[in-house]
Amino acid sequence: MAAYRYCEAVTGMQARNFGYGIRLLPEPKRLAMSALYALARRVDDIGDGDLPPERKTELLGRTRALLDEVRAGEVQEDDTDPVKVALADAAVRFPVPVDAFDELIDGVEMDLRGVEYATFDELRAYCRCVAGSIGRLSLGVFGCTDPKLGAEYADTLGLALQLTNILRDLREDAGTGRTYLPAEDLARFGCEAGFGAAQPVAGADFTGLIAFQAARAQQYFEEGLLLLPMLDRRSRACAAAMAGIYHRLLRRIAAEPESVLRGRVSLPGWEKAYVALSGLAGGRS
Repeated sequence: MAAYRYCEAVTGMQARNFGYGIRLLPEPKRLAMSALYALARRVDDIGDGDLPPERKTELLGRTRALLDEVRAGEVQEDDTDPVKVALADAAVRFPVPVDAFDELIDGVEMDLRGVEYATFDELRAYCRCVAGSIGRLSLGVFGCTDPKLGAEYADTLGLALQLTNILRDLREDAGTGRTYLPAEDLARFGCEAGFGAAQPVAGADFTGLIAFQAARAQQYFEEGLLLLPMLDRRSRACAAAMAGIYHRLLRRIAAEPESVLRGRVSLPGWEKAYVALSGLAGGRS
């Protein structure tokens, strides 16, 4: 189906981390995951783009209408939107929880409103929207020996990935006036002034703050990775690869917390490929 090929092209060009895992799936699941990724990418691009807020809100509303069509089974194969067509087909072939996309949109709308987080519980709710939703969508394609418990682990794994994302992008987000870390943690480590200052703020323990957050993310990785034995071999390899890339990134941050204050921490392509192959071999990286 041409719609799936379009989604595969989007995934191949833009999925810098998840693409390594998606390639490990058998074709039916790979195509379905590409459809999920393509719509998630569209939602993220709306939120991160340069359009005026009111235009972003309009486009997110159109995306919700698209989801309504998918849920109602009203999408035709000759529809001009290939992502919609592919998602509708994937939702027929697999028990994809399409409502999770509404949660993703909720999270992006929180970003548009500039929501800040006083407590970790508030941040966790945001992470559930923007990352846990992706874990639960993926699980619909993967399948699971215990869907209820698996969804909880997928949500937790998404939380671990998003916390790693927040640490990785700390300086970049500060440059746009965004701080995702909870105010209670910033205050605990004397970092209320944020991360945009050229000179260190007296009394601020940035390294301690980042190490604390990295340890928290590690705890969620340990719980979330309990999902892997509940998946079939190829789905397990995909999940292990996607999570493994972020897990390795987190370990790098934990080993050198101050690195995120200098800029965005990343892994080279060869290392991501190695992690993906390790997942296929049944290991964790």
